[in-house]
Amino acid sequence: MTSQLLFNLIIAILIINFLIDKYLDYINAKHFDDEIPKQLNDVYDETAYIKSQKYKKENFQFSSLISMFSFVLTIAFFFFEGFAYVDQFARSISTNTILIALVFFGVIMLGSDILTTPLSYYKTFVIEEKYGFNKTTKKLFFLDKIKGWLLMIVIGGGVLALIVWFYQQTGKNFWIYTWVFIALFSIFMTLFYSSLVVPLFNKQTPLEDGELKTQLEKFAKKIGFNLDKIFVIDGSKRSTKANAYFTGFGRKKRIVLYDTLINDLETDEIVAVLAHEVGHYKKKHVLFNMVSSILLTGLTLYILSFFIDNKLLANALSVSEPSFHIGLIAFGVLYSPISEITGLIMNYFSRKFEYQADDYAKLYFGATPLISALKKLSKNSLSNLTPHKAYVFMHYSHPTLLQRVTAMRKTNAN
Repeated sequence: MTSQLLFNLIIAILIINFLIDKYLDYINAKHFDDEIPKQLNDVYDETAYIKSQKYKKENFQFSSLISMFSFVLTIAFFFFEGFAYVDQFARSISTNTILIALVFFGVIMLGSDILTTPLSYYKTFVIEEKYGFNKTTKKLFFLDKIKGWLLMIVIGGGVLALIVWFYQQTGKNFWIYTWVFIALFSIFMTLFYSSLVVPLFNKQTPLEDGELKTQLEKFAKKIGFNLDKIFVIDGSKRSTKANAYFTGFGRKKRIVLYDTLINDLETDEIVAVLAHEVGHYKKKHVLFNMVSSILLTGLTLYILSFFIDNKLLANALSVSEPSFHIGLIAFGVLYSPISEITGLIMNYFSRKFEYQADDYAKLYFGATPLISALKKLSKNSLSNLTPHKAYVFMHYSHPTLLQRVTAMRKTNAN
C-alpha cells in the first residue's frame, strides 16, 4: 500500500463516519413532531411539548453546524498538511521525543478547544439560557475552561509522557506496560475521582439529616447495603438539569445526588432513583464496565503496537520522519470503525444493565415511584420521547423512556 492510498483511506473513513452520523441525525430529527406515545402522555402538557420540540429542533440545527465545522476543519487539516506543520513546530521547540509529543498534542488539543469555545459559549448562554436551563455565570464558564486545560496538561500530559517513555524503553512491547498502567490508573480514578477531581469543579456535601436521609437509610438497611456515604453536589450552579450517580466500590463507594434532583423529585422518587443506582452495584455493573474497559484498552493498545512509528503512516500525513505521536493520529482514524463496533457492543450492555437496575428498584421499592421519577426528569430536561430506533441503537447508552416504562409495567403486571 502506498502512502497516497493510505491517505485516501483515512479521508474515506472520515467522510463515511460523518455521513452516517448526519443521516442518523436527520432521520432522528424527522420524528421530533411525532405524537407522544400513550404510555407517556402525562409527561408533557401541550405547552411543554411545544417547548420541547423547539428545544430539540434548535439543538439539532446547532449541533449540525458544529459537526459540519468540525468536519471541514479536520478534512482541511489533513489536506493542507496541518499535522506536518505542527510536527515541525514541535520539533523546533525540542529534540526530546517526549517533549515533542507533548507540544504536538498540546497545540492540537488546545487549538481545537479555543476554536470551539465560541460555539460552546453560544450553546450555554444562548440556547440553554433561552430554555431556562443555564445557571452558569460567564466567570464560571471560563474558570471551568481554565481548570479543564490545567487538568489536561497535568493529568493528560503526564499520562502521555509516561506512555511515550514506555515506548522509548521497550519498543513495540510498550503496549503491555501501558496497559498495566492504564488499568491501575482507571481503578485509581474509579476509587478517587469523586474525592479528588469533582471538588475542583463542584462542592460535595454529606446529605443533611431529615426525611430524605431517613428514608434512604431505611431502604439501605432493608436490602443490606452499607450506605454511609451519600453526597449532594451543587449541580444547580451550572444547570437546572438533574442527575444522580454511583461511583467507586468497596469502602470507597458513594452515592452522589444533584441538588436539582432533590428539588425536582419527591422523597419516594429519590429513593427509587437510589434503588436503581444500588441495583447497578448489586448486579456488578460497575465492575463489569471497569473490567471490559480495561480489556478493550488492552486490545486497542495491542493493535496499535503493530502500527506505531510506521513510516507509511507518517508519509500518509506528509511527515517524513515517523514518530509515536504521528502514528497515534493516523491509527486513531484507521481504528475508528473497530471503535464504533466496540462502542455499539458496550451500548448494548449498558442498555441491558439499565433494565436490570430498573428491575432491581422495582423488586425492592416498586415500579411506580421510579416511573414517576423518570418522567419528571424527562420533562424537566425537555427530553426527546420519540427518537428513531436506528439512532437509539447507535447512540443511546440507556433505553428510551418509553422502553423503560413499558418494561417495568410489563414486569409489574406479570
